[in-house]
Amino acid sequence: MTDYFEVHARDGAARLGELRLETPRTTPALVGDLLQDGGSLWAADRGVPNGDESSLTVLPHRGFPGGTAEPVRESFAVDYPDVSYPSVAVISSASPADEGTDAYAVSNVQSIVGHGAALVEAVVSVREAIPSDTALFFSGVATPRNVALLAYAGVDCFDAARATIKGTQGKYLTTESEYFLEDLEELPCSCPACQGPRDEFTRADCAEHNRNALAAELAVVRQRIRDGRLRDYVEGQVRQEQWLTAAMRELDAQWTYLEERTPILRKADLDAATEDTLRRVEIQRFADRVTSRYRNRFDAPLVLVPCSARKPYSESQSHSQFHRAIQWRAHLVSMTSPIGVVPQELETTYPAQHYDTVVTGRWSADEKGFVTRVLRRYLERNAYPRIVAHVPDEGYHDIVERVQDELDLKVTYTVDRGAHPTDDESLANLSDALSGESAYQKREREHNTIRALADYLLGDGAGDDLFEEFRTTSHYPRLQIRDTDSEETQLATMVPQYGTLSFTLEGARRWVASDAPTKRLEIDGFVPQGSVLAPGVVDADDDIRVGDEVVVEGPKAFGIGRAGMFGREMVESTRGVACEIRHVEEKD
Repeated sequence: MTDYFEVHARDGAARLGELRLETPRTTPALVGDLLQDGGSLWAADRGVPNGDESSLTVLPHRGFPGGTAEPVRESFAVDYPDVSYPSVAVISSASPADEGTDAYAVSNVQSIVGHGAALVEAVVSVREAIPSDTALFFSGVATPRNVALLAYAGVDCFDAARATIKGTQGKYLTTESEYFLEDLEELPCSCPACQGPRDEFTRADCAEHNRNALAAELAVVRQRIRDGRLRDYVEGQVRQEQWLTAAMRELDAQWTYLEERTPILRKADLDAATEDTLRRVEIQRFADRVTSRYRNRFDAPLVLVPCSARKPYSESQSHSQFHRAIQWRAHLVSMTSPIGVVPQELETTYPAQHYDTVVTGRWSADEKGFVTRVLRRYLERNAYPRIVAHVPDEGYHDIVERVQDELDLKVTYTVDRGAHPTDDESLANLSDALSGESAYQKREREHNTIRALADYLLGDGAGDDLFEEFRTTSHYPRLQIRDTDSEETQLATMVPQYGTLSFTLEGARRWVASDAPTKRLEIDGFVPQGSVLAPGVVDADDDIRVGDEVVVEGPKAFGIGRAGMFGREMVESTRGVACEIRHVEEKD
């Protein structure tokens, strides 16, 4: 825990933070100029430095190189003093521990950078061991090419040592490569160091350029975190070096670490430009919730259709044509890469309404494999009286046929080979396939949508537990949920921008009284106004994620709000907004 570092925004494991020094600095950032080194205890015994709030003081330490045996580390472990100024502890990723400082420098980082799996293992082990509201510092490794990935993994602070050394060696760094000066006929940069004539550009100028390029890249990273779009950038950036691509994929395999830190919704769109997008937490989480929480409540045939470029799908021209042919006689489920399958009730949820993908008309083997697995799991969980596939040849047909064979299903296909789903003949086939089916009513559509959202957001069965009886008012997708006994009592509202539910106090009370899984935040004896800060948190459920609806309760208050931190972070942190309060009441 710390008094000198605060996290203001999160984008997965990446954080936009603030070093609260005399001159504050926004992280991820270069902090080499802020460091005061207390010295190595290998060289001599040292006393506690006289630090102050103008700098980060690295406390006297013993750094262990990679591969140091555990008995050696234990024999020479350092007991860090409790100081009242901004401090840094030096730790090994092999045996990280909470030392009570504001930041942590990893001593063996030189031996792990360049190796994807080792880097990810080190970052994850350290981040899991130190408090959430402390900064992680990697010294001597940052370059313009790798710093975006390092920040994405969860590193907050860097120095320019590596970039400077490479410059003095005559190596010119950019975000995509490393050049020997003698190989450059012109300088591909407009920073101050590169403004003079090419033949007068020295190695000292090269070192200055490298520092400028690193600082500029960190500015890009910070803006990407603010926008909630760092992953989109990293997917392209890691292609510049093989070990960075490997590190990103190793990081994607760290599901628990990334999922806990990834918000359930964002304002920003999700760009699905590479096959690595399939491994994103948002994609995997959506697929998991659809296949483990969602339950079809319509007693009607299933119609599988392709996705559309416009979101939500129901507002697209193609889906309007599908709806006119179906006339509410079937349950519509869209198939798409990279999302998987999207039941009509969940079309506004994140990221189903917020992604954009590259359209080529051809599906890769990975895309087909992923959507096949999701569709199979969906149909294993949800039984239908009939299945109609209104899909084109372009990958969709192959996927449905695979699942049909694997589950031994009977499927009616309404789009002939080579035809398009919006052709007049295809639409006529779709309408004919549903001949004799009865249409379900508007009330059923709206109620099933609310229950499906509750299942998706809160957990399997939450929709029935929480909304057994209710009424809907207003119009889709801005449905209002009201109590059946009182027209004036509103329980929740559907938020169309994110496909989530926003509860009222009465809805929160019903939520607590139901059997639905509850996300609770326990606070100290005060009545929050506007927000709950981390120091006021007593306890929080581990499954709370940024963006979740949370019930806030303490000795003096009961309220409902939206989480600004994940559950464990709320408990560990001593600074920052844990929850934004929407409604609160003082207890008697």
